[in-house]
Amino acid sequence: MLRRILEAIDRIAGFPEVSAHCDVPCGIYDPHGMQVAAHTVLRMIDLMGSTQDAHRIARYALVKGEHAEKVKHEARVIWGDYFKPAHLEKFPELHELTWKIMKLASQARQGTDREAAEGLLEAVLEFSEKFWETKGVKTRRIKAPYPTGGELVVIE
Repeated sequence: MLRRILEAIDRIAGFPEVSAHCDVPCGIYDPHGMQVAAHTVLRMIDLMGSTQDAHRIARYALVKGEHAEKVKHEARVIWGDYFKPAHLEKFPELHELTWKIMKLASQARQGTDREAAEGLLEAVLEFSEKFWETKGVKTRRIKAPYPTGGELVVIE
């Protein structure tokens, strides 16, 4: 009943159509957290390989899994809420890149393969570069200040 009343009012008043790109249209997205989380996954794998202490290994494995999930969450939010058809026209590989991040993060959670974690970091860096390019923001890669030996994508 209420819906019919509102539709009738809309036909008479002609309310303008509004939309938001996500549930909470804050406009604040940043892939930096993904980068830090990917570095953490890589670091935890290194630490797991450097000790025989079962308690430390368990703790490192827990943190590794949490950060791999954080990478996946951040990628899903940006991919699902921020990227629009125009971005996908410019970067048609975004779907494949996001899928790759999901798969590599899962692989990193399941084991201690450093190559998988390095691949995850590289995919996240590529995702970050494309994200900022859609905003017209110039970036560059720098050596990360972390013991992973990897890089970060930063804004110029």
